[in-house]
Amino acid sequence: MRLMGLVAVIAAAMLWGTTGTVQALLPASRDPLAVGALRLLIGGAALMLAAMLHGPSRAALVRLPWRLVGLAGLCIAGYNLLFFHAVSMAGVGIGTAVAIGSAPLWTTGWEIAAARLWPGRWRGAGQLLSITGVALLAMAGSGGSGGPLGIALAAGAGACYAAYSLATARASNAAPPLPRAAATFTIGAIVTLPVLFLSPPVWLVGAPAWSAVLFLGVGATALSYAFYTWGLTRVAASTAVTLALAEPVTAWLLAVSVLGEPVTPARLAGALMVLAGLLAVTMVPARPAPRPEPV
Repeated sequence: MRLMGLVAVIAAAMLWGTTGTVQALLPASRDPLAVGALRLLIGGAALMLAAMLHGPSRAALVRLPWRLVGLAGLCIAGYNLLFFHAVSMAGVGIGTAVAIGSAPLWTTGWEIAAARLWPGRWRGAGQLLSITGVALLAMAGSGGSGGPLGIALAAGAGACYAAYSLATARASNAAPPLPRAAATFTIGAIVTLPVLFLSPPVWLVGAPAWSAVLFLGVGATALSYAFYTWGLTRVAASTAVTLALAEPVTAWLLAVSVLGEPVTPARLAGALMVLAGLLAVTMVPARPAPRPEPV
C-alpha cells in the first residue's frame, strides 16, 4: 500500500513538472498571477464536479474537518501567490530552488517538533541530496541573483506548501481524498478570485490558449493534487514533500526535449542528485523517536 502512495505522489510531481512547458504555449502577454488563479479556479471546479458526481464523496462533503480543510485551502492559495511573486522578483531559478527546496525542511522540522518523527541518518541524507540537486538544477538556468525580499517570499511559498501537506495529511483519516481535495481547492480558488478581477485574462483567446489553461487546471492541478492527496494517506508528509522534488526534474527534461534547452553538466548533475535522493527517501520511511527508558 505504501508503494501505491509513493507512485501517486511521484505521478503528481510529474504532472506539476509539465506546467512550465505548457505555459510556454500561452501568449506572451499572460499575467503569471492570473495563470495561477485560473489554475485554481478550473482545478477546484473540476474536483468539485467529480466529488458531486460520486455519491460517497458528495455525502462526505458535509462531514469534512473544515478547520483543516480551510487551512489547507488558504495555504495552497498562499503558495500560488507567493511563488509567482517570488519568481518575478528573485528569478525563476533561485525562486524555484528556494520554494521547492525549502518545503521538505519546513515539513521535517514540524514533524520533529510536533510528532517527534525523525528522518533517520540515511533518509535525512537523501532529503539533503535532493534539495541540493534542486538548487543546482535551478541555479544552473538562472542568470542572476534575487534580492532578500524575493528569497523571503519564496521561502514563504515553501512554508505554505509544507503547511498544506501537513494539514491534508492530518485530515486524511477524517474524510476521503476526493472531497478533501475538492473543498481545499475550491477554497483556494475563492481566495485567489480577486486576482482575475484586478488582472483580467484578456490574453486568453484561441483554442491553443484555452487548451493549455484547461490542461493546467484539470491535469496539472485537479488530477495531480487528487493523486497527491491520496498519496498523503499512505506516506508521511515529509516523504511526500521530498518526492515532489521530482517536479523540477520533469520540468528540466521537458524543457530539453520539447523546448530545446541545452543540456549542461550542472543541470545533469542536479537531476542525478535529485533522483538519488528520492531513491533514498523512498527506501527508508520516517520513524518515530525512541521512547526514553523509565527511570
